[in-house]
Amino acid sequence: MMIEIQFDESVQDALHPEHIEYAITMTFSELGLPKQNVTLRLTNDEEIHQLNLAYRKMDHPTDVLSFSQDFIDPETNERYLGDIIISVEQAKRQALESQHSLEEECAFLAIHGTLHLLGYDHHEPGEKAEMWKIQDEVFQKFSYWLRSVKNEG
Repeated sequence: MMIEIQFDESVQDALHPEHIEYAITMTFSELGLPKQNVTLRLTNDEEIHQLNLAYRKMDHPTDVLSFSQDFIDPETNERYLGDIIISVEQAKRQALESQHSLEEECAFLAIHGTLHLLGYDHHEPGEKAEMWKIQDEVFQKFSYWLRSVKNEG
């Protein structure tokens, strides 16, 4: 199983993608699931705006989009869960507001997107409470892990 990471060239140097990949892996682990095949695309406001308009009819950029695919790849016989697209530009703005690092904010958005791919949602209060609980638990563990990695380096 693998997590494929794609970059828009405008955001390529901004992050350590392996850290964001680990946040996705931690999400699966927290839920007792094996690592799944996912594509993570780190992009800019312009690209996510176009995707948001095309697929959600919302004419503005957003922070994260998830596109569930959930099919068995006939070539590998492995499940492909879907795609997560993150606007690094929007994540930078949100990181300032929430006093996170850019990596933490992108990891938080990746966790959120992964939960959506797994069927979690936040339209109803009960669903939202469950999704937020898992999201916060994974993010706290990720933040602790990230601090330990940075202290070692």
